[in-house]
Amino acid sequence: MPKVTAMMIVRNEANRYLERCLKALTNYVDELVILDDASTDATPEICLRFPRVKLYRRDTPLFLKDEAQLRCELWHHTVATNPEWILALDADEFLETRVERELPYLLKQDLFPAISFRLFDCWGSEDYYRVDGLWNPWLRGFSIYLVKYQPWLDAAWPLQKFHCGRLPLAYRHLPHLESDLRIKHLGWANPADIRAKYERAVSQDPTFKYMPREHYESILWPAEKIQLEKWQD
Repeated sequence: MPKVTAMMIVRNEANRYLERCLKALTNYVDELVILDDASTDATPEICLRFPRVKLYRRDTPLFLKDEAQLRCELWHHTVATNPEWILALDADEFLETRVERELPYLLKQDLFPAISFRLFDCWGSEDYYRVDGLWNPWLRGFSIYLVKYQPWLDAAWPLQKFHCGRLPLAYRHLPHLESDLRIKHLGWANPADIRAKYERAVSQDPTFKYMPREHYESILWPAEKIQLEKWQD
């Protein structure tokens, strides 16, 4: 099977989903390139427990100042490993387990140099995902997370400090196969995290340049207003 390299940015993930995420990834990727954004907890130590991990560490955090520059740094470290396919996931994202048997078929096909998936935002628990507004994975559609490395493509990111995407611009326009494998996103699964994530989002985007105000405000909607569907494995 072609070589698969996962890449990831982490910061202070020790008490969240990191170890579980890395365990899942080691079942189907060959190596993991991780850029630690100056964590102050045990995140680096957790990463180093996994022999397939190549860990790079920053002395000062950058994500909240210039995400695009940080993503460029991660890409530079990743392509230095001579990758074939690159999977871009965050430490709270999980491809459903059938990826282990289906990934070889996705990688061996030669019609599409990119694979796209739908992302499902679990809300308040891991058992339900959100379907109202821009949270709806069916309306939001597919996004590219897995690409065949092509060194002749430009590796530039958009000149924006937030919401800059996790792949270079050129890779986002590749012909892509829409896989029915789902990504389970746990970033909103813990109710205790929601208020802090809302405050961070609006502080990064006070003029609502990247997302409409209504979407940000919907983060704090009361439970009776939020529409959820049951996650089915």
